[in-house]
Amino acid sequence: MKIIGITGKSGSGKSILAQMLVEELQCEAINIDKIGHKATSDKKISSKLCEIFGNEILGENNQIDRKKLGAIVFSDKEKMDVLTNITWGYMQEILDDILKKEPEIIVLEWALLPIDSKYWGKCDIKVLMKAEDSIRKNKVMERDKISEEYFLKREANSLEYSKFEYDDIFENDYKLETIEEMVKKIKKQIE
Repeated sequence: MKIIGITGKSGSGKSILAQMLVEELQCEAINIDKIGHKATSDKKISSKLCEIFGNEILGENNQIDRKKLGAIVFSDKEKMDVLTNITWGYMQEILDDILKKEPEIIVLEWALLPIDSKYWGKCDIKVLMKAEDSIRKNKVMERDKISEEYFLKREANSLEYSKFEYDDIFENDYKLETIEEMVKKIKKQIE
């Protein structure tokens, strides 16, 4: 099994690169951030989050409203750590189940791929996606329908990626040809 780990700030192009790798390599991609979103839908986790952060994090449907929860945790590192500690076990179970199937190639896409996680160590290729901040910000605000203030709070809790070592660092200019070149380079490394 070969694992390609793709990380980078929100809006840097991780999902597009992952999707194009899936098509080119005929492999599976796992968006680990989406697994984290799914974790907050789990009744046990949802109850624990409400117990700690209060019922004001619930939306109209009595499910966790991620924007409301984000407004709390993105402005306080300790609260973010609490959220991570509550959801991480659930996320690991799902990831471990996927990896037990031992697909030939798998792409792990994760904005917060921590180097101290066992998953980072399992990556055969570690890729950092970068993009110009103002373009990235506008894309994320439009995509997620969030304010600039919310975006900046979320950004404040992102990793300092420059501290880590990567096999490839790609500067995304959002042109199809650029991402196609990234895919070709990664394909050569994985084969």
